[in-house]
Amino acid sequence: MIVDCAVYRKGRRTEAPDDFSAALATARASGDAFLWVGVHEPTADEFDLVRDAFGLHPLAVEDALRAHQRPKLEVYDDSLFVVLKPVVYEPEGDVVTTGELMLFIGDGFVVTVRHGAGAPLAAVRRRLEDDPKVLAHGPTAVLYAVSDAVVDDYIEVAGELQLDLEELETEVFSPGGDGGSGRPTAARIYRFKRQLLEFRRASGPLVAPMSRLAGSGVPFVHERSRPFFRDVEDHLTRANEQVEALDRLLSDILAAHLAQQGVRQNDDMRKISAWAAMAAVPTMVAGIYGMNFHHMPELRWVGGYPTVLVLMAVVVWGLHRLFKRRGWL
Repeated sequence: MIVDCAVYRKGRRTEAPDDFSAALATARASGDAFLWVGVHEPTADEFDLVRDAFGLHPLAVEDALRAHQRPKLEVYDDSLFVVLKPVVYEPEGDVVTTGELMLFIGDGFVVTVRHGAGAPLAAVRRRLEDDPKVLAHGPTAVLYAVSDAVVDDYIEVAGELQLDLEELETEVFSPGGDGGSGRPTAARIYRFKRQLLEFRRASGPLVAPMSRLAGSGVPFVHERSRPFFRDVEDHLTRANEQVEALDRLLSDILAAHLAQQGVRQNDDMRKISAWAAMAAVPTMVAGIYGMNFHHMPELRWVGGYPTVLVLMAVVVWGLHRLFKRRGWL
């Protein structure tokens, strides 16, 4: 679906003709204007109009329609194709979801294709329209603004994950935080690790495209924009480093949690062994005198029964004191 289409002349929005080819011709004829077309989850028939009007490469068009692409930068004869993956954090379910955002940059035009909900295009367009000086730099300004918004969201989501990880760390190291079973906390740790993996799939591959844009020799990108893309690259590096640190810390938390479970199990086994040892003494004595042989000592002794009971109680009490002193009970 075509969600927006406008010609920007000297950073000011003007209405564009309904025909894309005519609108592009108008923008190019002006010399200081460009056409920005926004598309959301287009069908093949809808995007055929865009492809024919702007002469987009078939491989890039296929990627834009199918989505599920890694972040990348590809250079074609008549356009530049950039894929970004915005991330959205849902605090209710502690879930990180990714969208997909493609940009076609060419001579006098920008085409943005959005898949999913995690794409900040509407806010970016409004912000650029409020700052005509930036928008006057043409398609490069749009590419920079969109990239900067996506990476800023990375930093914000990484901060939210940091807060959640601190809560998880407190839960793991609190006494009896999960009732000693280990299942709820371990499951949450693994779910958290899946969210970090989803985040890294979006942010990690974007390093190479941002590095190329911050360098020289990329067509359709203004040379004076290189410092701005370096700034985006620095922010992206910071976000990636923060997520890598979270991943390492999460692995340490998981290892500590499993170690705690092992210690708890060892304590439980020692307690069970201690009680079993105390139960073994009276069981052994009662078992011996329950064999019902005719010729056994003390069978006809009047004080034998109370003496044996007292002896078993004393032995069990002694074992209890011993295990208590050693910390087994």
